[in-house]
Amino acid sequence: MHEKLAFFPLQLVVYPGEALNLHVFEPRYRQLIRDAESEGITFGVPTVIKGEMLPIATEVELVEVSKRYASGESDIRTIGRRVFQIKKFHPTLGRKLYAGGDVQYLYVEEEEDYLINEEIVVLIREIYRAMKVDKFVKHAHQGFRTYDVAHYCGFDLKQEYKFLTLFNAVERQQYMLDHLRTIRPERDSSQNDMLRNRAELNGHFKHLNPPKF
Repeated sequence: MHEKLAFFPLQLVVYPGEALNLHVFEPRYRQLIRDAESEGITFGVPTVIKGEMLPIATEVELVEVSKRYASGESDIRTIGRRVFQIKKFHPTLGRKLYAGGDVQYLYVEEEEDYLINEEIVVLIREIYRAMKVDKFVKHAHQGFRTYDVAHYCGFDLKQEYKFLTLFNAVERQQYMLDHLRTIRPERDSSQNDMLRNRAELNGHFKHLNPPKF
């Protein structure tokens, strides 16, 4: 059975459990946030790459409106919830200004292999030290999940999306582990800068121009 869900498409990937902070300025998404506040609706954040909206995405829940501006814009905090597949896209959802679609929620295996996560944590901490990246990484016994560092392990946007589509926990872990083993901090200054910039931006309100369809 398919359910209807409002969409806020962006050129990024959201993972389950991820805190996503956004600056909202377009009228259609200002309306969406008002509806999320007043009606308690959730909404999906489909990933857009080169103008194409991809079919697997994450539902997010509004946590709070942190700041309101006289212009009607706002800063919001959200949290990633369920992963879904888009079955049908609607440029507008009923009489609303914002888009939406018919979606099917997907099962994602969340319990990850402890020993593999121990290896990932050790490796990513070593990489961070070598790159002088100041970012805390939980130990495996503290509840570390691969989603925690998926934006901070050197994936490009296509790889981040691929990672979202891996529903089997061990496949997800192995994909990250294989990627981390390819990183050479001493030779790739551009990757160093990218990782450092990603880590420093964590928690900031993202001011992104939503794509046009």
